[in-house]
Amino acid sequence: MKKIVFSSAMLLVFFFMAYSYAQKANTFSGKGLKEIIEKSLDQSTKQYKFLKSVTPEDRFPKTYEGREKGSVTSTAKNWTSGFYPGTLVYLYEHTKDKELLKEADNKFAFLKSQKDNKNTHDLGFMMYCSFGNAYRITKKEEYKDILVQSAKSLASRYNSKVGSIQSWDRIKSLDGSKYWDFPVIIDNMMNLELLFFASKVTGDESFKKIAVTHAETAMKNHVRPDYSSFHVVAYNPETGEINSRETYQGFAHNSTWSRGQGWGIYGFTMVYRETGDKRFLKTAQGMADFFLNHKNLPKDKIPYWDFDAGQPGVQPSFNYNAFKYSVIPRDASAGALVASALIELSGYSDKEKKQKYLNAAEIMIKSLSSPVYTASVGENGGFILKHSVGNLTKDREVDVPLSYADYYYVEAMLRYKNLGK
Repeated sequence: MKKIVFSSAMLLVFFFMAYSYAQKANTFSGKGLKEIIEKSLDQSTKQYKFLKSVTPEDRFPKTYEGREKGSVTSTAKNWTSGFYPGTLVYLYEHTKDKELLKEADNKFAFLKSQKDNKNTHDLGFMMYCSFGNAYRITKKEEYKDILVQSAKSLASRYNSKVGSIQSWDRIKSLDGSKYWDFPVIIDNMMNLELLFFASKVTGDESFKKIAVTHAETAMKNHVRPDYSSFHVVAYNPETGEINSRETYQGFAHNSTWSRGQGWGIYGFTMVYRETGDKRFLKTAQGMADFFLNHKNLPKDKIPYWDFDAGQPGVQPSFNYNAFKYSVIPRDASAGALVASALIELSGYSDKEKKQKYLNAAEIMIKSLSSPVYTASVGENGGFILKHSVGNLTKDREVDVPLSYADYYYVEAMLRYKNLGK
């Protein structure tokens, strides 16, 4: 993929627009937000109908790189393949428009083969965000069977000596100096929900035991004492010992990659929901407080791609182009993810924390719903949100729309809309 060239002037304009909107975002009432959400969901539905019209039948939309490069799509094997059909299901819940559910079902025909894919840890993203949402509202036995088989495939990557599900197969580290034989990334917390589901519908506790053990291992080894997080923990698969703690998508090995922090907040919140174990609630709250209290979190609460990017005393762990990124890119996908997580987390928290988390989620949703981040219908390649970052360390998908940003944004709006129901 060709490198994406940025204009610092354009990013500066974006920065000031976001700052200006942040001042206004704090003035909306809860009632005002619900009105915004209704309008945003309606607009998102129109946008996804446009996205459907430009997406090939056997492909899954990933991102859009401008009018010159156009849309980027993938096969069902890509880790992002479940987000487009999952978002369609969410929008169907809002509209009851069967055209959306039919399009999701069309994609399921290509996606269902991944139930037997044992070469990825991303089956939770791929299968639970799609088939899981569809099963929740349709109760189709076919969907349940696909999800259970997907959980079996995911569980095959579990190593009892490590106490974790292997994320990637053997891969070179970010700086290329070594190989990671058994890397585990914080993102993997998100895939555990598939295992909890499989235990509930089959009665087989082995899925849940794997999920809980993985979460315990991540809590111990990925989460720092201040509740920030490491992206990658590389293990020795023979002994279970830690070889290194590093990053692959963050600014530095000792930095906090904002979406990775979001994966942790969301993941540990979900594990608490499924287990009732207060250790996971404490971890989710600690990670959320780190995120929200960080001095580098902008006023509109949509984070920079890494909390420590370009900060004095933090050395990048890759060939970082400080001139190119003189204005640090935001990551709307991290904002959307955390907004959704905070809404759920608020429901498990005491009065003070509940209000803190809900207030933050409200500002995030309002910010994302503004023209700063939300594209007009027919623009942005059919994606809802602008200004996300996929993998800046590889100079890929920087300041572009992303399918998973849309997914968690729509989820966050529906969660807020359904509070108290």
